Amino acid sequence: MLKISKIGAPVALLLAGSMALAGCAANEQTGGSTTSGSSLSGTLTGKGASSMKAAQEKWTADFQTANTGVTVNYSPDGSGAGREAFVSGAANFAGSDRALKDSEMGAGKFAGCAASSSALNLPVYISPIAVVFKVDGVTDLKLDADTLAGIFAGTITKWDDAKIKALNPDAGLPSANITAVHRSDDSGTTQNFTEYLSAVAPSVWTKDPDGQWPFPGGEAAKGTSGVIDAVTNGTNTIGYADESAAQNLSKAQIKVGDEFLSPTAEAAAKIVDQSSRVDGRADNDWALNLDRKAAGVYPIVLVSYAIVCEEYKDASVATLVKAYVGYIVSADGQAAGQSAAGSAPLSADMQSKLKTAVDSIK
Repeated sequence: MLKISKIGAPVALLLAGSMALAGCAANEQTGGSTTSGSSLSGTLTGKGASSMKAAQEKWTADFQTANTGVTVNYSPDGSGAGREAFVSGAANFAGSDRALKDSEMGAGKFAGCAASSSALNLPVYISPIAVVFKVDGVTDLKLDADTLAGIFAGTITKWDDAKIKALNPDAGLPSANITAVHRSDDSGTTQNFTEYLSAVAPSVWTKDPDGQWPFPGGEAAKGTSGVIDAVTNGTNTIGYADESAAQNLSKAQIKVGDEFLSPTAEAAAKIVDQSSRVDGRADNDWALNLDRKAAGVYPIVLVSYAIVCEEYKDASVATLVKAYVGYIVSADGQAAGQSAAGSAPLSADMQSKLKTAVDSIK
């Protein structure tokens, strides 16, 4: 389990005020008295999305600096592992690149929650999913939805395929086999990637969106880091991963309407601003429907959620969750995530709405 060490005293001084407010809010909700954030103590366990690894490292380090009595452990073992750990009570919160489905929600389904409590899905991290590649002699690559779907479905197998050449007439595409790398684990990144392909290229991508890779063939790798390593160390490879983890790999531009867009945080944030909430959820649940066909925005986007209890069995755990997740969704927390991971900050309006949701946790 990953324990992030504390950062320096200057940062602690800068964060003390905002962390104190988070601690006060938590104590007001759970006991009616107010204390500074520095009085918080205990251990908080999270598990889930590897896409959030860099952001969680930053959030954890900053939070522990301002709250020296608290230990926050976050294991970036994948969204599916995080959801399973939250359901079983092995984690106090999950990081997930998708919200819980309707069938997964409901009172009595989560071991760490009160018997009458369901879960809340709170979007805390917005990032584009980059299509990364390493192809001999190629540094720029343009792809449309159908061609991208064909590559990962296994119907386009050569880099000099006519469909790829038509989109990249000036590229020196080799007559070489394509090694398409996908996630081996149950992954929210895969869920979001396949949601895009299913929505925009349904005639080619014939499978339903799924966190488990649906097609045979290709090369499987565990976690975001596994995909990046496989693409980096392979030959004529292509894969998909959270943009913050892409490192020095080349990133394809994706066709949207008549233009080709790169995976930037700004372009990712635009699609979230146009999203609607999932119907039938509680007032403080913020599961979102993403419009993958919106014009002028980068469409392959993941929104990672903190999945928490509406009410915890243990009030002391609720206090820590409220303080920590409250920091993450604050302006300071979102800025910290952007600096560490290049993620797109939540809008001020969404920050306010999520603060209300966090404050409702019992």
